Amino acid sequence: MPPASSPPYHHWVGVDVSKAHLDVYDLERQQGERFTNNSDGIAQLKEWLSLTQHCEIAVVCEATGGYEREIATSLHQSGVPVSIVNPRPVRDLAKGMGKLAKTDAIDAEMIARYGAVMQPAATVFASSAEEELKGWVSRRQQLVEMLTAEKNRRKQLSVGPMRDEVSEHITWLKERIKALDEKIKTLSESTQVWQARKALLQSPKGIGPLISASFLVLLPELGQLSNKAIAALAGLAPYNRDSGTYRGRRRIWGGRAAVRSLLYMATLS
Repeated sequence: MPPASSPPYHHWVGVDVSKAHLDVYDLERQQGERFTNNSDGIAQLKEWLSLTQHCEIAVVCEATGGYEREIATSLHQSGVPVSIVNPRPVRDLAKGMGKLAKTDAIDAEMIARYGAVMQPAATVFASSAEEELKGWVSRRQQLVEMLTAEKNRRKQLSVGPMRDEVSEHITWLKERIKALDEKIKTLSESTQVWQARKALLQSPKGIGPLISASFLVLLPELGQLSNKAIAALAGLAPYNRDSGTYRGRRRIWGGRAAVRSLLYMATLS
């Protein structure tokens, strides 16, 4: 999800998201509150935020593997800018401020302070078509991982019923992956914009229909950011490790592992 440029806000609200609860901290009011992470709790949170409508609000929450999706989407649809950020720099800020204790309430406050310090841009949310395509791409990756695991298991099994069962599962997985390839290909060609982007992505040797379709949702910032920024997003930018006269080895760090895996396969091709 590419960041959109947004003006600086002076009223930051941090939300620590868990499966069951939403711990919220309003930095301007210096107040915290807890809500349940469901539709009723999100409605109560919106009402709580409405108490500060005299100034612009920006909400920051961490990426939590999907638990943040409902609240982020709901607030976005209500016109509240939401920034979904990586948990690591938030925790680094907390350590830098001497906040070594870790609770949900403390995390919510640190997330709000991170917003005030870093001024993260509001996240741009994907359309329904983009969400669907991303879901099928993710599902295909899951099946590929299952297929690899099953192939490794089969190598360890001697001839017999168990090996036959694993072989049957491998055949089924291959058929499902092939069906998903067709679904992803068809969906990725459903709009003229995607067709044009896929054609451009497939111009280098080794990039085929599946990899280009995956890039549409896994690296949507392509074409909007500089080559250096894209390299950093993909986790391919070598970072300096220098201090004084010491010059350490440059190493890549972080980034999107799924994108690197696709690029690796394209390079092999």
